[in-house]
Amino acid sequence: MTENSQLQALLAACHWIGDKGWCPATGGNMSLRLDAEGCLVTESGKDKGSLSEHDLLQVNIADNHVPSGRTPSAETGLHTLIYRLYPQVGAILHTHSVNATVLSRVEKNHALLLQGYEMQKSLSGQRSHLDGVIIPIFDNDQDIPRLAERVAAAAATSPIPYGFLVRGHGLYCWGRQVAEARRHLEGLEFLFQCELQRRLLEAK
Repeated sequence: MTENSQLQALLAACHWIGDKGWCPATGGNMSLRLDAEGCLVTESGKDKGSLSEHDLLQVNIADNHVPSGRTPSAETGLHTLIYRLYPQVGAILHTHSVNATVLSRVEKNHALLLQGYEMQKSLSGQRSHLDGVIIPIFDNDQDIPRLAERVAAAAATSPIPYGFLVRGHGLYCWGRQVAEARRHLEGLEFLFQCELQRRLLEAK
């Protein structure tokens, strides 16, 4: 797929996410790898449901420099970190859905275990509902470089294949191309909703 078609796919994914209500009030941020040196990141304060090409800013992956001088998302450092950690990642989607936000607070451990769901197979490499899918959870922090350091430390111990939750904040997930990142997002959102419902019913 060409760079332009990937850009159009990212914009379509952003509009779809907006329609889902997963990035309310200009929340969330998305990005697309251009090459080994650069990526596009959504500009700060933009409604993800109505993004255009003009709302994506070029950012240097190595140092977060923005050649245009405009302001990308405050969480750009997490996107560039993921691109540095995982050269195979081509697109990142960060959403603020109710399911991801609430489940990240309900789960008190530093990771969420998903197991027993057929929809686990929406995640690349998953072959059976019997396997466990582990989604790390990091405590929220307004200091993005400090949060990025914690993510990097965790990734050095155990690779993060699909994404992670930030407690009380939302989900970061990714894929080799936009289509894979979008499938991972949709699959994880379904799994989060199932897990919340299961816990609610078991608590009665």
